[in-house]
Amino acid sequence: MPTASAATALHSLCISSQTPSPTSSSSPSNSQQLNIHLSTKPKSLLQNHPLYPPTQANLSFQIKEKILCLEIMGVDSGKALSLNPSLHSASLNSIESIISFLQSKGILQKDLPRIFGMCPKVLTANIKTDLEPVFNFLSHDLKVPEHDFRKVINKCPRLLTSSARDQLKPALFYLQRLGFKDLNALAYQDSVLLVSNVENTLIPKLKYLESIGFSKDEAVLMVLRCPGLFTFSIENNFKPKFEYFNLEIKGKLEELKEFPQYFAFSLEKRIKPRHMQALQNGARLSLPAMLKTSDEEFNELIKPKPGRG
Repeated sequence: MPTASAATALHSLCISSQTPSPTSSSSPSNSQQLNIHLSTKPKSLLQNHPLYPPTQANLSFQIKEKILCLEIMGVDSGKALSLNPSLHSASLNSIESIISFLQSKGILQKDLPRIFGMCPKVLTANIKTDLEPVFNFLSHDLKVPEHDFRKVINKCPRLLTSSARDQLKPALFYLQRLGFKDLNALAYQDSVLLVSNVENTLIPKLKYLESIGFSKDEAVLMVLRCPGLFTFSIENNFKPKFEYFNLEIKGKLEELKEFPQYFAFSLEKRIKPRHMQALQNGARLSLPAMLKTSDEEFNELIKPKPGRG
């Protein structure tokens, strides 16, 4: 994790390219100093990404400086430049401005590697049109106090790359219409729902639940009880787990309605092993008893009892 000295180095490095300090003829130039830094950086940091080999000598000073800036912050420069090609032409001054803006909102230096690592597009965002509207949304729409901005952003860095007008506000409006009334829960626990596309992600999950036999109202109640349902893949989660529930467990829809958290458990690591153990011991358990209990509690529940058979 970057140290305070690394943060200072980043600041001075970003500024040095624009306002170089006077040097004597016997002192190395900024470019020479940077090349000394680059030559001593571990290969894992600078030489194992697409921009460096095999044309190290042909890299521009600006690109080398940018790479070093990202690495000092603890950001994988190769991944960042690959996921956000706009970084190639971004100035260090603009990156420095974004860092300063985020820090003015309470984001700490130690938070930046994870934020920029997950969402490198933040590094080239427009402060006025992209970032400020997000923080206005947090403050005005979600009622998040300024001292909690950091907590919310760290929970879901993707908020910073989501359009407040086109994504966050429509998602909040849709979720509130469904019955999500607790703004604190949406801000601090389920913020991933706010960055989920309404038409392509949220609505299809409800439609799937309706397709397997639930009414629209029942499907809505299920996601209100277990918001994580909105984050699960239909093909990789819902379908195989429902198939197992229907064909092997031979359960009733009422059980899923009462315990939608069933879909949150691993099919291979939890559902199947626990169900098979219960079957082998002749025990018929409710879904919560089968899945939520600890190993010790579960083993006690399926232990053969006199008269069972």
